[in-house]
Amino acid sequence: MMGSPQLRPLFGGALSAVVPYNVTDISELREIPDNQEVFAHPHTDQSLIVELLEYQGQVADQDAARYHLEDIAGSNKTQEPGAFEVSDVVALPKAEASLLECSSAWMLKGTQCVSKFDEEARNTVSIHLGLLRLPQFSTDILITFNDPQSISPDSSSASAAQTHRELWTVDDFRRTLLSLTLHDPGLFG
Repeated sequence: MMGSPQLRPLFGGALSAVVPYNVTDISELREIPDNQEVFAHPHTDQSLIVELLEYQGQVADQDAARYHLEDIAGSNKTQEPGAFEVSDVVALPKAEASLLECSSAWMLKGTQCVSKFDEEARNTVSIHLGLLRLPQFSTDILITFNDPQSISPDSSSASAAQTHRELWTVDDFRRTLLSLTLHDPGLFG
């Protein structure tokens, strides 16, 4: 029996968004940087990350989602040829976004071959990245949905690959992205 998505306060209530009902808040398990909210699926390796990043004014709006994905790929050590690819970048109509303050909104779909915890084993992960640009607050907000497609049998995630209960969907990600709402601009300093 699936539960209903829930409105969840983020960053101490300065933002909120609708997230899947069955999220595990990773900050309850380990230290998370102050600029991130990280949620994991309780039974799979799916994750949903809301991240506040410095606005990249030198990057055109239509290129900014790819710019941030390349930055993530660098952090994940997946910059060698073929380790990640972008299949689609689309502008979202601003009228669809609850974050009225954003100057533009973008969705990117890509794939990344990444290992977990510096393991040798590599997993293929679909990445759905939402970007909400807030130049007036010098902030780019990223919402990233990591959806593993292929888990190496040698990965520490191999056991999670066997349990496909109530997977999150791209619709869940889209709901989170489009429902993000700002309650306290003081969040941005």
